[in-house]
This record gives sequence, structure tokens and C-alpha cells, in this order.
Amino acid sequence: MSIRHWVTSGSMTLSLSLLTCPVFADCSALPGFLALKAALTSAVAAHNGGLGFNMWGTLVANDGTVCAVAFSGGDFTAQWLGSRVISAQKANTANDFSLGAGTPPTSAFPNGLALSTANLYSAVQPGGSLYGLQHSNPVSTAVAYDNGGDQGNGIAFGTANDPMVGRRIGGVNVFGGGLGLYRKGMKIGGVGVSGDTSCADHNIAWRVRNNLGLDQLGAVRGVSGDSKRPDNIIFDITPNPNGGTGISAGGFGHPTCLNTVPVNNLPPVH
Repeated sequence: MSIRHWVTSGSMTLSLSLLTCPVFADCSALPGFLALKAALTSAVAAHNGGLGFNMWGTLVANDGTVCAVAFSGGDFTAQWLGSRVISAQKANTANDFSLGAGTPPTSAFPNGLALSTANLYSAVQPGGSLYGLQHSNPVSTAVAYDNGGDQGNGIAFGTANDPMVGRRIGGVNVFGGGLGLYRKGMKIGGVGVSGDTSCADHNIAWRVRNNLGLDQLGAVRGVSGDSKRPDNIIFDITPNPNGGTGISAGGFGHPTCLNTVPVNNLPPVH
């Protein structure tokens, strides 16, 4: 076979492969930095319970790439600094463990399954069905903190040039604040919010997703039992008579927090 024939044949094979294989996700499917910052600032101003703190928010694409990081305060020190990476963890977790329409259907979830990070809390406790999940997929510290080699300068945190943007952060977080992002039933990424109680984080993430118009779950189901809010936080944990972690009636419960507000007041998904 000649070199020209091999190159031509290889190029045709590659082209056919690209046509027949799923297209890898990128940030073009998601809103940008300014849209996230506006949605986050608006969501923080709503009645979310908790402590009323400023927040961090992160968007990741369907392949886990960080697409935008923003904060609602005046500068990057106006909210818990540790919550920056936690918000990215939550976005990554919700994206990693949610499914949308177009995935192989099952009898229980024929149109996909939306799981918020709040839904994972009970399942990862000792004796739970997903115990140990929180230790999988660790955060890449290089991605989290390295901004072009100047690791001591955090001035870019929460800007359009945040060091995490364009890279995969990884991480698994198992309390409230992370949600899958959906357009017409298709999962296109995840959003994570952190900076307050985990219950307030969930509420704010919910409003951010709604503000961005990426709560179009359609027929995608969840575990909350509320068809209007399929991946909502669930408060069904009762004290364990033997001590230790409380028991969730449905297996997907989350503890209540300081100043918890009714979550059935959150906007229904579309």
C-alpha cells in the first residue's frame, strides 16, 4: 500500500469514526461567565434559608470540563474561599452521576435519571449502598489552584480566566448544591454552588439552573417523588435508635440545616 493510499484511507476511517461516534462535549453548549455570575447573584438574593452568605458557582460541560466559575460577592474573598473548589466538585458530581434522554433506557428510568448531590448523602454513609463513592474521582489540585504557574496568586479566582476553566477538576461531593443541567431532556453538564449551609446551597443551585433555563428535564425522572422537582433535596432522615447516622426512609435523604426553608417552594422544572 502506498503512503498516499494509507493516509487517504486513514483519513476516511477517522472521518467516518467521528461521524458515527458521540461528539465530545465542550463549553459551547453552556452559558458563559457573565450569564453564570448574573444567575448566581440573582439566586443568592432569593429566600434560601441558611446564613445568607455570598456564594461560589461553577458550570461543567458533559465531559467534565469546567466552563465557568463565578462568585456573588464583591471580590474572591467575600465568600468562603474553600467553597470555590467545592462548587466545582458539586458540579462535577451532579454531571457524573446523572443521565438524560438518549441513554440506554431501563425499566425503572426509561428517560434517564437526575441525581442532585443532596440525593447522595445517605447512600454514601457507612452501610449505605454507595459507601466509598465520596472517595472516588479525587479533585485535581493542579487544576484547582495553578493559574499559569503562579500558584500563589488567587486574583483570577472566580473570573472568566479562573485556573479551572477549560480543564477537568474531578471530585465527588455528597451534600446539597450540585445539579445536572438539562436542555430538552438531554443532560449537557452540571452546576455546583457552595458557600452557605448545604441546604441553602441546594436551593441556590436550583435557582441558578432555573435562571439559566437549563432545568428542561422533560420526562427525566429522579428519586424525590415530586414529578415537578425530580432531583430535589429530600428530608426523610429520622434518628437512628442505635446511634450514629440517622436513617433515610427512601435511602436518598439529606439532613436539615440551620434555617431550613420549605423546598417545595422552589420553581418546578420544565
